[in-house]
Amino acid sequence: MALQCGIVGLPNVGKSTLFNCLSNAKAQAANFPFCTIEPNVGVITVPDERLTKLAELVNPQKIVPNTIEIVDIAGLVKGASKGEGLGNQFLGNIRTTNAIIHVLRCFDDGNVIHVDGSVDPIRDKEIIDTELQLKDLDTVVKRIQKVEKMAKTGGDKDAKKTFEILSIVKEHLESGKSARTAAISEEDFEYIADLTLLTVKPVLYVCNVDEASVNTGNAYVERVRDAVKEEKAEVLVISAQIESEIAQLESYEERQLFLDDLGLEESGVNKLIRAAYSLLNLATYFTAGVQEVRAWTIEKGYTAPQAAGVIHTDFEKGFIRAEVTKYEDFIHYGSEAAVKEAGKLAVEGKTYIVADGDIMHFRFNV
Repeated sequence: MALQCGIVGLPNVGKSTLFNCLSNAKAQAANFPFCTIEPNVGVITVPDERLTKLAELVNPQKIVPNTIEIVDIAGLVKGASKGEGLGNQFLGNIRTTNAIIHVLRCFDDGNVIHVDGSVDPIRDKEIIDTELQLKDLDTVVKRIQKVEKMAKTGGDKDAKKTFEILSIVKEHLESGKSARTAAISEEDFEYIADLTLLTVKPVLYVCNVDEASVNTGNAYVERVRDAVKEEKAEVLVISAQIESEIAQLESYEERQLFLDDLGLEESGVNKLIRAAYSLLNLATYFTAGVQEVRAWTIEKGYTAPQAAGVIHTDFEKGFIRAEVTKYEDFIHYGSEAAVKEAGKLAVEGKTYIVADGDIMHFRFNV
């Protein structure tokens, strides 16, 4: 399931620094690998303590974690929606991603010149928001021109519904708001899903702060939180400088000592990866055996057959039943055999909705 989060931000906000730090996440997640697909795309391991604890009990030959793809999107300038600078590349790259990680500069440093001459995360946010909104508005207007006649003169109910939704989105964009905040249900958004609107994508705001503010935040962070409260978006506070220093340390143990000295329980990169995973509306189930303990990525709400299909399409086609152990029960009893003996192993059918953390064993016949 190759889902992508795109990192966006103006120059000198710490966007590329954070992306480079992600490449060193392997040492913070039990030495799992990082690889590069293209110069600006990284496959990042999702830190999950549950996987480690399962492996300690099962002692498998191999451990396979979840991964997501992080894309360092090309830079943006004002006028990108009209092709200025790297605008076309920026918008093209962001259109193919599933969610957006928007990095905002929330620190003062005279040695790091801001592209607009002063530090103002709200202004920076609005620059990118405006370019995405203008591009979406252009897309929506073009589609309205195609469906308006059918909606007003014909008996095409779908065209009429599509026109109504497009009109709502158009008005929303014209008011300077992103499409994701429009009063439209997820079902109705499906009518225009093929437009792949940029401002529909879920967003995580990452406030890049100085070392002194990494635990408590600062006035810039509070302004960001206030500005995005209607978007139902998460705000994450990270110091790219600290993450860069952590990335230069050789071992996992050295990094943990560094974090302890700063009073941090874990690195910001780990928090960022998990937040990105959540942003994509993903969940994890596990398979656990002596050959491997493995985390599998599914979308929240998947049924047992759909989850089985992530392993192999034959598992979904020939699905019979799923044997399900709750993670907490496995940890408590210590083995699959002990779970069965305690009567905690559930047998589920095709309608079972897989919960995050379930340990699954599928029975199928093809």
